Amino acid sequence: MMQTQDRQTATAIAPVVVTLGTQSRKRIRRLKRGRGKLMDEVSNVVDQVRANFGEHAEGKVFVPVVLVYRRKPRSGMGFWR
Repeated sequence: MMQTQDRQTATAIAPVVVTLGTQSRKRIRRLKRGRGKLMDEVSNVVDQVRANFGEHAEGKVFVPVVLVYRRKPRSGMGFWR
């Protein structure tokens, strides 16, 4: 017995990119676990986005996507570039 679910048309929302700057491993670990100051900052940004959408945000779920990256150092061998 299959249940029929109401399907709504999906509208694309531009992604919100938050630059958190250079962070320690400890802060990044806490962010991955959903705790700490970085998580608070991400939550604040999601709340601001929700407030900016106003009544258009009603019934929508905002899922933050956080990318953590580290720039690789260049190799010391200049003639191989």
